[in-house]
Amino acid sequence: SGNFGNLTAGLLAKRMGLPVHSFIAATNANNVVPEYLKTGDYFPRLSKHTLSNAMDVGAPSNFSRMLDLYCSTWNDIRKDVTGYSFSDEATKRAMREIDSRYGYTMDPHGAIGYLALREYQKAHSCLGIILETAHPAKFVEDVEEILGRSIIVPDSLRMLHGKEKESVKITSIYEDFKEWLLYRG
Repeated sequence: SGNFGNLTAGLLAKRMGLPVHSFIAATNANNVVPEYLKTGDYFPRLSKHTLSNAMDVGAPSNFSRMLDLYCSTWNDIRKDVTGYSFSDEATKRAMREIDSRYGYTMDPHGAIGYLALREYQKAHSCLGIILETAHPAKFVEDVEEILGRSIIVPDSLRMLHGKEKESVKITSIYEDFKEWLLYRG
């Protein structure tokens, strides 16, 4: 996925024995990592606004962690990670296909994962798992426009609509964090 923190965690888990053949770095038009995986050249740049906005990153902050895992050795990274990027139009087509073929409503980020897995499977005979963290209701207006119908927003998400965002500053000291968690409990 475009979330390279999750990808890095997966790569670390593979090193620890998780039986995974390969990982796919799937993203939108902000294709810095897929380009790196293809060419070995890393060129961060300003991000482009897309339908899958959580992937709108031109300089992924977790990319350096991925490089650290492989001692910045491009050929070794490419053994475990393949990268793909897709346009908003391809994403929309995939969302419609998934909806009509499988009766499943997928958000734009998941649709990119779906497209990448399909592309990977053209060259590799394998099963795959798409991991995504967003619910389509997070993008309700876009998803409804793309699919041409209303989608159901779960009560657990509907309750959050309009609530004020809350943030609390704490130190990076574990005991302070632990105390904050216990206080919140």
